Order: sequence, then structure tokens, then C-alpha cells
Amino acid sequence: MNIQIFGKSKCFDTKKAERWFKERRIRFQSVDLLRFGLSGGEFDSVLRAVGGVDALIDWSLKKPEIDLMRYLASDRDKEDKLFDHPELMKTPIVRNGKQATAGYCPEVWATWE
Repeated sequence: MNIQIFGKSKCFDTKKAERWFKERRIRFQSVDLLRFGLSGGEFDSVLRAVGGVDALIDWSLKKPEIDLMRYLASDRDKEDKLFDHPELMKTPIVRNGKQATAGYCPEVWATWE
């Protein structure tokens, strides 16, 4: 397995995901999403794996950008906005090759073992 965890340093779900993999002695690479973001290829791969841009947006955030994204008509506009503002993504984003999850999903990660 080649696990990558993209998350925010102050996100509790990201810390829980890292702890979940550590407890199972599964090696992973941790990437600070706010500092480094996702590359274009990684972003497209994650979008396909999680089922679209709406699954990747953290709708619970209280930010004006989220309110704007509710009214954007096309998914392409949402993708462009989300790529430029990684702080609006649901974290942690956990990748295993072409598979990926957004948010804390231990039931999915258990099937990767």
C-alpha cells in the first residue's frame, strides 16, 4: 500500500486518520494540504475517486467562499475554485493509488488492507 494523507495541521479528523494508520502499523506519507495543496493530477484523481466535486467540498465551513459555491452552476467552476482554495476541502483526503476518500472513513480504509 502507498498511503498519502492530505490534511490540515489543526484538523482533528486528520489526526484521527494518522492515528488509525499508526495503530495498524501501516506506513503513510503525511502532506500539509494548506502548505503544499494537491497537484493537478492528484486533484483530478481524487475527484474521480470520491465521486465528484460536491463530495470533496466541506459544506460545514462558515466561509463566504462556501456560500458562493452553493450558487455556482457548473461543476467546472466549483473545481476551479476548490483547486485554488484547498482550505475548503473536506479533510483528511486519504489516497491509496487510484482509490481515495474525503473525510474520516475507517470502514473504507479497512478494505484496503
